[in-house]
Amino acid sequence: MFNAQLAHNRICRASFNIEHLKFNIQVNTLTPSERRALRARAHSLHPFVMVGNAGLTPAVLKEIDIALKSHELIKIRMLGEDRVARENAIDTICDSLDASPVQVIGKMLVVYRAAPEPEKKAPPAVRKKPPRRNKRSHQTRLAASGKR
Repeated sequence: MFNAQLAHNRICRASFNIEHLKFNIQVNTLTPSERRALRARAHSLHPFVMVGNAGLTPAVLKEIDIALKSHELIKIRMLGEDRVARENAIDTICDSLDASPVQVIGKMLVVYRAAPEPEKKAPPAVRKKPPRRNKRSHQTRLAASGKR
């Protein structure tokens, strides 16, 4: 019974600590090793999208969605000085586009969404070409027809 009580206390403590994290818990959470690898990949990237003073508009969300479809991992530059707005923006981006936050440093946000598996198409039917005639076959055909 003591072990059960200890386990229950750990679970309660863990759930209490989770509530104070910077990001909301989402379906698309990344493991620390995945996040580390994605941060390394994102280091050399330039921002694909810049969010201006107007904030996250539907047009900006659409551009982020397009960038995520083609690149999976993108950097987003947030203009403006409000830290709370940046934290809310990454939560909004990740919730609405089904993405995962990788990193937030200053005004730079890194977001990841796995690309969907491409649909496998059946290979096109291969058409066999007739065999190529060589010089002899052409000569024998002319000789047989009597034109020579």
